[in-house]
Amino acid sequence: MPSLAGRNAVLFIVLVAIVAAAFAMALAMGSADIGFADAMRALWGAAPDRVQSLVNELRLPRALTAFAVGGLLAIAGVLMQVLLRNPLAEPYILGSSGGAAVAALITMSIGLGRILVDIAAFGGALTATLLVFAIARGTGSWTPTRLLLTGVVLAAGFSAATTLILALSPDQNLRGMLFWLMGDLSFAFEPTRPLVLLALLVAAGMLVARHLNVLAHGELQAAIVGLPVREFRYLVFAAASLATAVSVTAVGVIGFVGLVVPHLVRLVAGSDHRVVVPASALAGGALLVVADTLARTVMAPRQLPVGALTAAIGVPLFLVLMNRVRAERYR
Repeated sequence: MPSLAGRNAVLFIVLVAIVAAAFAMALAMGSADIGFADAMRALWGAAPDRVQSLVNELRLPRALTAFAVGGLLAIAGVLMQVLLRNPLAEPYILGSSGGAAVAALITMSIGLGRILVDIAAFGGALTATLLVFAIARGTGSWTPTRLLLTGVVLAAGFSAATTLILALSPDQNLRGMLFWLMGDLSFAFEPTRPLVLLALLVAAGMLVARHLNVLAHGELQAAIVGLPVREFRYLVFAAASLATAVSVTAVGVIGFVGLVVPHLVRLVAGSDHRVVVPASALAGGALLVVADTLARTVMAPRQLPVGALTAAIGVPLFLVLMNRVRAERYR
């Protein structure tokens, strides 16, 4: 029987291979199908100018952005599940993405700059997360059902606020805003910021993985072993909110990546966050790259909102997880 280290090594080899295959698909496929060989030659500057421009200026930045955002959403899901000790916690379901979207849309509608939009999105995501935690806990301890219902209700409230903002927006902006709200990578050509943040969060997550492991078993146990629970919890809040905010401002609202990916990684690799954090980043990035490739090729030259495809994957799994949590609760 293979050792734990051996299984983890195999897992990362498989994930890296999946990421490489996802990028190969993203670079070679599209409304102009150029083939894998030409796409690889374009990366080395050995393809015709038209192909090099298509690959290096359009498809590669878009694929890198999709990978970074998918990884950030997966990391945000991991952190929220640790913070709230609930396998169903993730930015979309708990309203963090909705809070970031509402704040970003308000700042966009009044014509503020990109930096202020990012700051507002971060504040919206952090506020939404704090609201869910505070309301669900109330004066006593929270339960998974109570937490989930609180998140769903707040997400519905943010959805209503988003609808109101759209109703008051000029008609010429509506189509772009709607696509952005459903997740749109059509103009995602600046991957540097989400990639840098993803690398920083993965490195930080691996450094504090032991603390995450302890906190996942409860605040009392974390306090017993000497972890400064309150301060560490605030750091996790901020990291999850920042990841959500950068994702929302980069490509809009994309749901269920933070639910699907960490859960599947834990099914394969267990709950050690030294493995869960980097594996979730790789798997989340690969998932969104594949989803975006399908979104722009299934009905080419028309492009579908990538959030619709991730929801098509995430909703059935969400229902399965709900049934599983309910079954475990009544055993």
